[in-house]
Amino acid sequence: MIQSMTGYGKADAEFQGKKIHVEIKSLNSKALDLTTRVAQLYREKEMEMRAMIQSSLERGKVEFSLWVEKGETVTAASINGNIVAAYAQQIKEISDKLGWNFPADPWSVIVRLPEITQSNAVETLSEEEWGVVRQAVQEAIDHLVAFRKQEGVALAAKFAEKLDNIAALMEQIVPFEQSRVAKIRERLETRLEELKGVDYDKNRLEQELIYYIEKLDISEEKQRLANHLNYFRETMQNGHGQGKKLGFIAQEMGREINTTGSKSNQAEMQNIVVKMKDELEQIKEQVLNVM
Repeated sequence: MIQSMTGYGKADAEFQGKKIHVEIKSLNSKALDLTTRVAQLYREKEMEMRAMIQSSLERGKVEFSLWVEKGETVTAASINGNIVAAYAQQIKEISDKLGWNFPADPWSVIVRLPEITQSNAVETLSEEEWGVVRQAVQEAIDHLVAFRKQEGVALAAKFAEKLDNIAALMEQIVPFEQSRVAKIRERLETRLEELKGVDYDKNRLEQELIYYIEKLDISEEKQRLANHLNYFRETMQNGHGQGKKLGFIAQEMGREINTTGSKSNQAEMQNIVVKMKDELEQIKEQVLNVM
């Protein structure tokens, strides 16, 4: 069954006090157009994450985001004891030198000085943490694919409705197609009778009439259109990745409908052709969403 290129997926994971969030969304595009925003710690695995996305999504304008929400125990900075001791020593030396009293509460002074705190050591990505993150990435991708499949079912139902409408409209042309032969003959004979005193070869008239009617015959167009409608249905059942092919089939359907319109010399037939074009245009718009 076909899939839509529109989709959304999200997954969350936790590792040692960190909350890891993964989000991925896609819209229609002629090829895979992938943009990523990845937290600094996991940038070394960005190519692997891109490969995971490419293998599953194939087409679409895809936006991928991975960010981290850290808990207080992770983000808290530590006090640099060496710096505090150095500040205290300097304050004592300066106080002795200038004859000042050493502060009764040196901590209240030192805490205001710069660089007494230090951030935690530079983080490195362990295999254990990457395993957790990788699972979250895959889960988000799976959710997006499931979303695409769900949208694909809705698209397939819409296409089936439009294909049925086109087939039904083509059948509505048949009565007008059959009656117009008699009308053409009647109109020509009436015009000839109005030409008083003009003799004509009735056999030749019959031949010209047959030739004229054959040029207006739409039997082949109807048959080819019916074949295209069936081929469109079959292609929808052949799995995902059929969007471009369905677009080509829709173009061929348009050719047959346009040719039918050019051969339709009755207002009723032309009105039906306009309705067929409207149904086909809706198919073409939605085909752009098919992967």
